[in-house]
Amino acid sequence: MSTMFADTILIVFISVCTALLAEGITWVLVYRTEKYKRLKAEVEKQSKKLEKKKETITESAGRQQKKKIERQEEKLKNNNRDLSMVRMKSMFAIGFCFTALMGMFNSIFDGRVVAKLPFTPISYIQGLSHRNLLGEDFTDCSFIFLYILCTMSIRQNIQKMLGLAPSRAATKQAGGFLGPPPQAAKFS
Repeated sequence: MSTMFADTILIVFISVCTALLAEGITWVLVYRTEKYKRLKAEVEKQSKKLEKKKETITESAGRQQKKKIERQEEKLKNNNRDLSMVRMKSMFAIGFCFTALMGMFNSIFDGRVVAKLPFTPISYIQGLSHRNLLGEDFTDCSFIFLYILCTMSIRQNIQKMLGLAPSRAATKQAGGFLGPPPQAAKFS
């Protein structure tokens, strides 16, 4: 049990280190560039401006105002797309580094139970949570599952601590996979 605890602490430490490495690579390739700074400032400005306009608009607003808002939303969407393209080169570099690191860590932790889950994962996650482990106890946790969980939570917090996370206004306007969709349909 003590080796399992040591492995768990080691994986959390590895996750923190790789998150810091990823943010360092992103800072070198993206965050310090003038293009990124300019686009980020533009997105922030447009998001706040659009949010204010949406708050002041009424249901009986004229077609002219609705068209202006739609144009601003389109401009914001284009700037968000450009911002994503600027970040793309760091994503490739990070992906390359993590692929190399994952191979090394998988060979180190291959077949070792690194944690005990307090639940039995749902069937389509069991392949990841029980990856390369012997036995039928699905509460045993593999390296890859714990690493992914740690990295998902730790990296976002590191971005917030370093002030590199996207602002709430920009995130709210951009929508996203887990975020609310943009409210463009409200004005149609």
